[in-house]
Amino acid sequence: MSTVIEPPVEHLEKHLEELETVTIRFAGDSGDGMQLTGTQFTNTSAVVGNDISTLPDFPAEIRAPAGSLPGVSGFQLNFSSHDIKTPGDQPNVLVAMNPAALKVNVPDLEDGGTIIVNTDRFTPENLKYANYASNPLEDGSLAGYRVHKLPISTLNMNALKGVVQLSRKEMDRSKNFFALGVLYWLYDRPIEPTIKWINAKFGKSPELAKANEIAVKTGYNFADTTEVFTTHYTVKKAQIAPGKYRKITGNEATALGFVAASQLSGRTLFYGSYPITPASDILHELARHKSFGVKTFQAEDEIAAVCSAIGASFAGHIGLTGTSGPGVALKQEAIGLAVMTELPLVIVNVQRGGPSTGLPTKTEQADLFQAVWGRNGECPAIVIAPATPADCFIMAIEAVRLAFKYMSPVFYLSDGYLANGAEPWSIPAIADLPKIEIKFTTDPTGFMPYARDGETLARPYAIPGTPGLEHRIGGIEKQHITGNVNYDPENHHLMVRLRQEKVDRVVNDIPPVEVCGEKTGKVLVLGWGSTYGSISTAVDRLQSEGKSVSSAHLRHLNPFPKNLGEVLAGFETVIIPEMNLGQLCTMIRAKYLVDAVAFSKVKGRPFQIREIVRKVEEYL
Repeated sequence: MSTVIEPPVEHLEKHLEELETVTIRFAGDSGDGMQLTGTQFTNTSAVVGNDISTLPDFPAEIRAPAGSLPGVSGFQLNFSSHDIKTPGDQPNVLVAMNPAALKVNVPDLEDGGTIIVNTDRFTPENLKYANYASNPLEDGSLAGYRVHKLPISTLNMNALKGVVQLSRKEMDRSKNFFALGVLYWLYDRPIEPTIKWINAKFGKSPELAKANEIAVKTGYNFADTTEVFTTHYTVKKAQIAPGKYRKITGNEATALGFVAASQLSGRTLFYGSYPITPASDILHELARHKSFGVKTFQAEDEIAAVCSAIGASFAGHIGLTGTSGPGVALKQEAIGLAVMTELPLVIVNVQRGGPSTGLPTKTEQADLFQAVWGRNGECPAIVIAPATPADCFIMAIEAVRLAFKYMSPVFYLSDGYLANGAEPWSIPAIADLPKIEIKFTTDPTGFMPYARDGETLARPYAIPGTPGLEHRIGGIEKQHITGNVNYDPENHHLMVRLRQEKVDRVVNDIPPVEVCGEKTGKVLVLGWGSTYGSISTAVDRLQSEGKSVSSAHLRHLNPFPKNLGEVLAGFETVIIPEMNLGQLCTMIRAKYLVDAVAFSKVKGRPFQIREIVRKVEEYL
């Protein structure tokens, strides 16, 4: 058992140092409350006024053995006094609650970084679980880091013993808040927001509330009075545009975006979904908004989920279904039906590591081919992708807008990094949101189900049951204009061409791709989805050094923006970083005959800024 570190009798004067940016990673067993600890630190940093970016890292195994390497849960937070776009490359600080957490995460820590460890967990048994031959706290292997060895479990237990009426196991669960208190002092954060949250969260369990409050206060006071820490740090408020902000994750922004789309269009939102990691939180969030007329349906399987959404679209509502890559594979036949019937179905795909079950809790962006081409026959659909957690809100609205205007299924490609990551979101004014106009056919005169709009080629949208507007749609090929079942080869050829042309015309309704930097030069770094933050930060860094490099980011992937070919032609080399084996790169090479360079990473983790910098420097 570790010896309790007693605070000195007299208060020590400690140095306060100002930093611009800090990256902290909390790591421990999945039951150690690391996600909760990271979230509270994030919320408090947002209250202070820092810019924030987060990256939760969940264990891939359900209920992995305690103390084992697969059971490590992590939460990385980057908070800053200036604008940031990523959760940081290498953590400056690692809080490791056990040997496994140290083993998994210390390779990512910056040279000379700070390690805070719970020495109570460094038992022979736990060291064995973590595959340590010797205790890293004693064998000199951590000599390159600043290591603070704290018996967190013991300190916390001593603070609670005889004060709260809880079992030892229940008291031990609050040790994460002790560690949180230490970090609050170390980085000059107020504890009051967390105490307020604790009392609200555990209001019905006064002893638990009391234990957690004591834990966070004791951790803070310990750090303030102990000789272990001689310096603490402050990160000033970021200079961000005036407005009302809240912290938001990508999944939350996605859900709220679709609720907003429902209000903007005046149509009921129906969400049919089978719970799947990492998309489940969209269902949870939408279920909270019944007051806005949102209807949620937790289906028994993926096929039932998508078919229910198609039914909602047929009935004139916003038909929405959400899943991850394996779920999309099951939905594809039904999505093909939505293409044939030309209904405004929206499919949310929160991409995860694959194939098959793969890495359910890890991030990837390898479903682009699946969205663009992953159905039988010629089966075109619109494909879009948000760039940041906050951007998920506006792109959800965009998905609904395009689906209804062009009477076409729309794929919305998020990923685990965006879904679980968080950043400040400036809450928009309703007047500033894009308008969504849905035109229903009401005049039965001359009505035909496949007569098309001259501009968009969208077929008329008639609500079933309207007198005089009765019509048939289905999965068997239809005759042009009339919608009668038709097997004529020429008609099939025409309808296939029309469905493709309809999607192609979306190019007239989306903004041109913007280039950040010079419009021509040596290197263009092209990205899509969640690579935005790493790419833009890496390119900014290289531009500040006077390097001839620019960046561009695609939020519309099928079709591509109209000016993309012109943009690509302006650079000697085009580099495309992707969390796949080069899917966008393949599409770019095929369409524009550009010898683009694929920079692939398939590790279940987002790109680091320095990885992209090094890759670009190879071509400068």
